[in-house]
Amino acid sequence: NVFCSGSIEPNVKVWDIRSSRPCTHTFVGHESDVNAVDFFPDGNAIGTGSEDASCIIYDLRARGALNKFTDEQAMLGIFSVNFSKSGRLLFAGYEEHMCYAWETISSDLVYHTLGGHTNRVSTVGVNTDGNALCTGSWDQTLMVWA
Repeated sequence: NVFCSGSIEPNVKVWDIRSSRPCTHTFVGHESDVNAVDFFPDGNAIGTGSEDASCIIYDLRARGALNKFTDEQAMLGIFSVNFSKSGRLLFAGYEEHMCYAWETISSDLVYHTLGGHTNRVSTVGVNTDGNALCTGSWDQTLMVWA
């Protein structure tokens, strides 16, 4: 009954179809379009990806940001995000041909890079078992990371 959306406004909206006011909350913190939103595995938080090349994790219960993930070297936007099955990693597909795996439990902005694409990484997805990640790119390839 609850879903979240990003838009060309640098906001993320939380919607509840059971409410008389369907938009129940608006999160701020990005500086540009929000292109991607994914629920944390327990459903109590969301991860977002933006044209400002940052990811933010928002707590749905406390209605605030938990952490913002940025890298000075990443200058172009994020087009897809997906949490690992445990929620320990937030995968983000960047226009700069990379997928970053952000450590969500670290406040030190630790990440791992998954390279190999020759164009924008437009989609990332973790399989239901949680033991593999697939990245898709505008270079017309899929890469499976296990």
